[in-house]
Amino acid sequence: MQMYNSPYRGVLDCVRAIWQKEGPAAFYRSYTTQLTMNVPFQAIHFMTYEYLQELLNPHRQYNPSSHMLSGALAGAIAAAATTPLDVCKTLLNTQESIALSTPSSGHGPGQGQGAHRHISGLAHAFRTVYRLGGLQGFFKGVQARVIYQMPSTAISWSVYEFFKYGLTKHQLNKRRTQHMEAEK
Repeated sequence: MQMYNSPYRGVLDCVRAIWQKEGPAAFYRSYTTQLTMNVPFQAIHFMTYEYLQELLNPHRQYNPSSHMLSGALAGAIAAAATTPLDVCKTLLNTQESIALSTPSSGHGPGQGQGAHRHISGLAHAFRTVYRLGGLQGFFKGVQARVIYQMPSTAISWSVYEFFKYGLTKHQLNKRRTQHMEAEK
């Protein structure tokens, strides 16, 4: 559905067509790539958020602006760092015709065979992206990905911190009340 000039009228049409043409395995084509991307994304995201909280909010008080700024920057950095994996995942998912029809330039398996019928696996996707766009090809769409992630992660962290604060405050008040009743 995200491809330029997508031939599908909607999500159900897309699912039906892919199921008929390629079978159920097509829906899991980039699953390992997705996992390969999500693990470093989340690691970078959480480490960056915690580091920024140490700088901006060292006493770890409820501070919505520091939570939002830290969350937005953490999401931006994680998104930028994992964009090469996202580009490969998108290529595996879409199997874009330009990548399939461009003759091989002698990189990797199948040298000199011309067009590939199917891009399979992360290594093949990496070779294809490099063949088509060089190193800068791995960062196609980095700005869009960062712009998408920043508000998303800012909102997520601020909501998380809000509920953590609310629940912690509620538990603290409950303990105080129980302690005061016990002293009576």
